[in-house]
Amino acid sequence: MPASKLDLDPVTVRKARALARKAGRPIVRLAQQHTTVSVERATLRLAGLAGADSEGTPWVNRLADAVRADVGLEHGLATPVWDAIVQGQADDLRTLAEKAAAGSVRFRLPEGRDATRARSAAQRAVGQGIRRIDQRRRERDRLIKRHGDAPRTPWIYLIVATGDIYEDIPQAQQAAREGADVIAVIRSTGQSLLDFVPEGATREGFAGTYATQENFRLMRSALDDSSKELGRYVRLTNYASGLCMPEIAALAGLERLDMMLNDSMYGILFRDINPIRTFVDQRFSRQVHARAGIIINTGEDNYLTTADAVEAAHTVTTSQLLNEYFAKEAGLEDWQLGLGHAFEIDPAVPESFRLELAHALLARELFPKAPLKWMPPTRHMTGDVFRGYLLDGFFNLVGAMTGQGILLVGMMTEAVVTPWLSDRDLALQNVRYVLDAAGGLHEDFRPAPDGLVATRARQVLGETIDLLDRIVHDTDAAGDPPLLAAIADGTFGLMKRPPQGGRGLDGVARKAPDYFNPATDLLEEGR
Repeated sequence: MPASKLDLDPVTVRKARALARKAGRPIVRLAQQHTTVSVERATLRLAGLAGADSEGTPWVNRLADAVRADVGLEHGLATPVWDAIVQGQADDLRTLAEKAAAGSVRFRLPEGRDATRARSAAQRAVGQGIRRIDQRRRERDRLIKRHGDAPRTPWIYLIVATGDIYEDIPQAQQAAREGADVIAVIRSTGQSLLDFVPEGATREGFAGTYATQENFRLMRSALDDSSKELGRYVRLTNYASGLCMPEIAALAGLERLDMMLNDSMYGILFRDINPIRTFVDQRFSRQVHARAGIIINTGEDNYLTTADAVEAAHTVTTSQLLNEYFAKEAGLEDWQLGLGHAFEIDPAVPESFRLELAHALLARELFPKAPLKWMPPTRHMTGDVFRGYLLDGFFNLVGAMTGQGILLVGMMTEAVVTPWLSDRDLALQNVRYVLDAAGGLHEDFRPAPDGLVATRARQVLGETIDLLDRIVHDTDAAGDPPLLAAIADGTFGLMKRPPQGGRGLDGVARKAPDYFNPATDLLEEGR
């Protein structure tokens, strides 16, 4: 670990992590004690069930709903589903799903040898999906070795999403030619609230493109062509969040995506998804990401779109520490932790640039081995494209000075229009100029030990410890884990989300003593 530029007290840093563990452990236990419909549907997807009926409802939803109606969710879907196959009610999952949708098959909870046979069959089927994810990870490694990797860090991360996957592809390929190292296809607005994953290639989406397995396949194939053309591996990002977080994570692993937006609290705070549902789903999804070698991107930058970036800076650091704990507990390694933070201080605040430096350098020193994801200004972009272009240049400079790992390209047309190709070209020119001119500046930058930058960073870390201490020692009358109480109180992003509120709670079940899921078993064993 390089010498600290901020003179952070190692004891203080260890205390912050210890408090994050104390706050996070009850949440992990909660996740281990529950399952969700999406975890169970992800298991069916890993076993190869795909496609949808004539109305567009995925077969995994049809089968899961039928099994749940007959025997409940708390035992897991695997035992009753593969019992039906072993008993000869269908030859495969697709046929079984069709029969279940037609109401021509009933499910039971087998016992004794029947249960053993069903579970063995389930393990074999789901194991094939896990092995496919392993193969795709090895394939990524081979392609990076063959084509080469991005020539430097930070990786330049660019968003492309027109709503039409067939329009996204040429834009993504052109962005790669202009210097983008990571292409992010953001999801259509509202997809996180759908309790199903659409099927097939999609050509309509609002402010984004639907996350589907076929869209993943098409874009990955196109960027593989670009990797060959450019002589460097071009990475692909999408979003594993919302009500179908585990399923999308599984599809990402199967289709060799490289990064996934996967924050532990984003869906709770900004999409009003039930907290318990979210924490159960995120643990499973992160286990899949760990197995697939996918880098996660967390969403702390979003807090600063609703809360003041100076006053709430410590909530960002608190969330980063929690995200780190949850991620490592699920099996992710340091190199997979794209912890998020953002350049969102009001430019009118005196010394705003120096404060941004302090916050960015604090994140860099707290997580020295993580490829931090640095997010550009959005909240205070006014529509003045000249001012916006300058702010993005300042943002890129802070990224260079503090050694960030993933730099999301800022757009001067932020908050005005969906960017044109020409906007992206100008934004990429901005990034390239700053990195070419000052890419190694972090080697020379040393803030004064008692100057504003170092003092501010230590202040934020102290406020982080105070907040974590309050969370850990909070006594909740309902007996909920203290972190759930803190979320309910509006601690993060000013959003108040109670444990029994939000969307998706009806899709959560406490595990029965005989709960069985071969996917969770295999993912745990692989750690």
